[in-house]
Amino acid sequence: MGSNKLIPKTISSRVEFKRKFSLQEMYRAAVFAPRAMSKLGTNKKSKLVCQNFVKRIQLAVTEVNGCAICSYGHAKMALRQGMGNEEINSFLSEGGGGDFIKPEEAKGLLFAQHFADSRGFPKKYAYDAIVKEYGEEKAQIILSASQVMIVGNMYGIPLSALLSRLKGKPYKDSSIFYEFRTLILGFFFLPIAIVHGFIRGFIGLPNERFDVSADEE
Repeated sequence: MGSNKLIPKTISSRVEFKRKFSLQEMYRAAVFAPRAMSKLGTNKKSKLVCQNFVKRIQLAVTEVNGCAICSYGHAKMALRQGMGNEEINSFLSEGGGGDFIKPEEAKGLLFAQHFADSRGFPKKYAYDAIVKEYGEEKAQIILSASQVMIVGNMYGIPLSALLSRLKGKPYKDSSIFYEFRTLILGFFFLPIAIVHGFIRGFIGLPNERFDVSADEE
């Protein structure tokens, strides 16, 4: 099977941004990544949340943000974990899963989509809903999977644009200045954000950030 069949044409042939992030957003998201990655590592050993569910969470976040390079990489990992190509393509297409969403995973996947839609700043009530559904420990893993994925998307989106430019297909709403500036400054900010994240953990601050403004539907 050719590697280009791993992801839908709407993503593999992308020539414009579905979403762009600022350097400030990238930094704030990266602060939460170290502890989120640690929690996912622990879950891989404990299997409290099955790895396919974790992968579906991350595919759902990636679909909302439209990161081509992340879609490709996570599709390959999902295939190695036993997910079918049709299922992966469904999660990476508009609609985000369709018939492949398992009833017991629906609320977790909806949270992942909301997390991405809110640019990593979800409503507190949305998180409370998955705590009620899965319990605090599993909810933390769902949140962590979303946190790690959005950081990957934030760095992967300008990289995808740059790689597309090098292939002679620059994104319509991008510039080489934006791509290089975001990647280079992001690279220098990342270690600072990681240290910031560890300091937050050391002094007991939560590894999360919620929108607690008045709930509106």
